[in-house]
Amino acid sequence: MTYVVTDECVDVQDRSCVEECPVDCIYEGDRMMYINPDECVECGRCEPVCPVTSIFHLEDLPADQAHFGPINAEFFSELGAPGGARKIGRVGRDHPAVAGSTGS
Repeated sequence: MTYVVTDECVDVQDRSCVEECPVDCIYEGDRMMYINPDECVECGRCEPVCPVTSIFHLEDLPADQAHFGPINAEFFSELGAPGGARKIGRVGRDHPAVAGSTGS
């Protein structure tokens, strides 16, 4: 299991979570942040610092946000696990479901 970013982050991207993450597993898309499930160590430090309450543990996702579990995982299907977001910077794209959404 891992932590997941949901729709409250779309077009907000506060980045408090990035500053708090000890393993650098939170990547920046064009419109929202994504947590790499292969790199997340489940420390939970990102969740309380998110000012828009967008981060949940996968097991605690509200029912209406459950689709964000697969969205976060699928975002990394091409990228893989590069070993840290700082190494690659802003990814420059979003998952198709986020790219075409109207935000929260």
